[in-house]
Amino acid sequence: MKKLLNILIITSLLFFAASCSKKLDVLPQNYATADLIKSSSDVEALIFGGYTQLQDYGAFGQEFLMVPDLLASDSQLVWVGTYSQYKDIRNKKIVSSNSVVTHIWGNGYNAINIANTVLDKIILVDSSKKDLLEGEARFIRATIYFELVGLYGKPYADGNAATNLGVPLVLLPTYAYDAVKNKPARATVKEVYNLVIADLLIAINKLPEKNTDSRATSYSAKAILSRVYLNMGDYTNAALKANGIIDSAKFSLASTYDVAFNNNSNSPEDIFAVQQSTQSNAGGNSLATFYAPQALGRGDAQIDNNFKSIFDPNDFRVSFITEGYSISGANGIYTNKWALFYKAIPVARLAEMYLTRGEANLAAGTQVGALPLDDINFVRARSGAAALNSVTQIDFAAERFRELAFEGDRYWTKKRLQLNIDGLGFDDNKLILPIPQREMDANNNLKQNTGY
Repeated sequence: MKKLLNILIITSLLFFAASCSKKLDVLPQNYATADLIKSSSDVEALIFGGYTQLQDYGAFGQEFLMVPDLLASDSQLVWVGTYSQYKDIRNKKIVSSNSVVTHIWGNGYNAINIANTVLDKIILVDSSKKDLLEGEARFIRATIYFELVGLYGKPYADGNAATNLGVPLVLLPTYAYDAVKNKPARATVKEVYNLVIADLLIAINKLPEKNTDSRATSYSAKAILSRVYLNMGDYTNAALKANGIIDSAKFSLASTYDVAFNNNSNSPEDIFAVQQSTQSNAGGNSLATFYAPQALGRGDAQIDNNFKSIFDPNDFRVSFITEGYSISGANGIYTNKWALFYKAIPVARLAEMYLTRGEANLAAGTQVGALPLDDINFVRARSGAAALNSVTQIDFAAERFRELAFEGDRYWTKKRLQLNIDGLGFDDNKLILPIPQREMDANNNLKQNTGY
């Protein structure tokens, strides 16, 4: 009970400080939350607040998966809901005051602030837990930054990562910024990626192979890092990191595809997942709210009828759906991945690692762990899809569209392979989010994305 109280007090005050920092004229005493963090247990309590931010609907509880799906909705997702914020994202008619865009940014920087505070106070932590908490803080910070730069910045694959603007790199806790003269400007996409890689490499070395309460492990950091390398086109390192997870034999594909979802805790193939309960997303903001049909959810996010055409007839994944209707009365079909409330949400699954290793080996001309054809067929076999006789990089992309559908991956895959999205070029200005107007008003060093 004392630990829970510490979490609530410390994180709520940090959030207050973060919100106050939106304005330069806020007095420094509003940042004086550092005084509350006096012991190792205080810092440990704080790291749980970081996981809470990952659970939040502004992160993996919803938006890190659903917003990319809406942006790359072609032949996968149809929005039939009445919420204009999501409709505008799907239609690529986003305004900088969009509340979804604002919440993703705000929640993300709250999580970063918590991670920065843990790192700033790591000296207080008992020696037996110091590496663990530092590894977790760096994992959380890196994961958030990777998601933010992918949503608010141009893709790494466009070849201009060294000049394209990403998001601001804030590396000190909010309370320390009263001594900083300038508000942070946007770092380049490459600079953000460099930080993400550096944090994850440290996290891999400091995190244990097994952790309690579904918290991050060294394998969690490797999984995110393999994703980072893949998006950079660094296929050699992407294959190596994915292979390290596969070869560990710590994870296994769920016996059937449906068993990988709607679980009370991690499935056998979850390398990292966020846990949900009645205390998280309790306000009706969750994947199930929008992806589950009426009577269970709102049913706002329906499957595009064209989606079925990419599957073999015997592929179980094409039937992992439910017919129903939305709260507005629109009939349609729905994915069963997010059918129930308060279930663990996979962030990185073993199936993705097989597809990453296979594609990366193919693209790099290497053979780390297995042949590309064997990797893709291993994933297909679980769902009863016919084995392929040969494989190309586009085959791997198509398999990701099938296996990782409605998990936010389509957006990232299309961008890194420079594929058109909804008739737009992969690097079109409409395919990234605007910097929230609230941030633009508070920080004159921020430059808005083109077109907003």
